[in-house]
Amino acid sequence: MMGKIRRLAAVLSVAVFFSAAAASQDKTEAGFADYLKSLKNEASAAGFSQSLLDDVFADISFRPTVVKSDKNQPERKITLDNYLETRVPDWKVKQAVDKLNEHQALLKEIGAKYGVQPRFIVALWGNESNFGRIQGSFDVLSALSSLAYEGRRETLFKKQFMAALTILDEGHINHSDFKGSWAGAMGQSQFMPTSFLTYAVDYNGDGKKDIWSTPADVFASIANFLSSEGWRSEQTWGRQVKVQQEEAFRYAGLSKNHYQLLDSWEQLGVRRYDGSTLPSVDIKASLVMPDGPEGRIYLVYNNFHTLMKWNRSSYFGVSVGYLSDRIKRGY
Repeated sequence: MMGKIRRLAAVLSVAVFFSAAAASQDKTEAGFADYLKSLKNEASAAGFSQSLLDDVFADISFRPTVVKSDKNQPERKITLDNYLETRVPDWKVKQAVDKLNEHQALLKEIGAKYGVQPRFIVALWGNESNFGRIQGSFDVLSALSSLAYEGRRETLFKKQFMAALTILDEGHINHSDFKGSWAGAMGQSQFMPTSFLTYAVDYNGDGKKDIWSTPADVFASIANFLSSEGWRSEQTWGRQVKVQQEEAFRYAGLSKNHYQLLDSWEQLGVRRYDGSTLPSVDIKASLVMPDGPEGRIYLVYNNFHTLMKWNRSSYFGVSVGYLSDRIKRGY
């Protein structure tokens, strides 16, 4: 009896293996062609013109490398220090200061309009696309349709695909220039298509929300996102601190349940990084420890929570704040 059970288990194991192998092999050019037909029908039913669909679908192709990139996200553990060394090197800080000075009048105007300090606009710009130099070279529609076809997050990428069609339909960019990252993030602000439709701005009034090559539109779009998501121009993002009482660690994290006034953190033994007392101001803050109690520790304010709506990585949020602080210092 036990022998039969073992043989049955072995057969099932082999069946599962070959089933998984077959499933991975199903993602073929032929399968993608069938998927595109269905996707085109859905787009047609959504109201897109046949001429637009005929034009753009003629150039869409399966991108296995996009699917591979999505499945093989980096797993190597890095520390916040490693991350900041990579994302905010001295040369980038110098360029950020130069860019702030180069576009000073425009950034000041946009910053005043949207209530966002120019240094944060520049810091996000630098973090996302190295000031427009790295925007991605993948065809956006091919990337998004390939990711939708892969299936793990089909609903998400279908939604992004339809939003991308809307961007083309509205004439914000030519089809031949519609490039982005492997995940479909676009332009100097690296907006996903749905974010583009929600936050992108035609600041120079030429009829196009050009986040690819028009600085005014890029800066205003970044500022509009932050402003729309609750940015406060009278506050900064946070500060690095030291913790003198372990009890404070119990309240660490971005949960609103642990969001409390600076005076409360003072009583819990939280001090400025130089050991002095915290500012005596009526501001709430969260205690964040991206690498745990032994790593860098920060008190972060409302604006950090807004940055987390841009990218849910605390490493990313700290890097933007850190770069903005260095811009403020002048290098």
